[in-house]
Amino acid sequence: MPDVMTDRRGVVARRAEDLLPGVPYVRGWNRARRGASALADQLVLLGLDSDFPGLMADVNVLGDGLVQLGTVRPEVAELLAELVVAGLRVERSGTMAGTPSIGLRETPAA
Repeated sequence: MPDVMTDRRGVVARRAEDLLPGVPYVRGWNRARRGASALADQLVLLGLDSDFPGLMADVNVLGDGLVQLGTVRPEVAELLAELVVAGLRVERSGTMAGTPSIGLRETPAA
């Protein structure tokens, strides 16, 4: 497993293996746990939970929560991408029709 996580902005932070005083690791990990749990619930509903056996919460040295998807087969990654796009299309069409949308996150994803 790699020891660095890189977001699309190019910020790199090692996984938290040696904890430092004053860093809110528990807060970050708890946030990651909630995100991983929400994703796991949706994967169960779609019957895809067994395709993501490595799904887990983690935290980096800065205390930022991380959700690791683990190693997945290429076809599973393609299916996940298709599901995200389909969800965005539904959300966009609902917004255009005047119905309230779920709402996209306003801050960029890490």
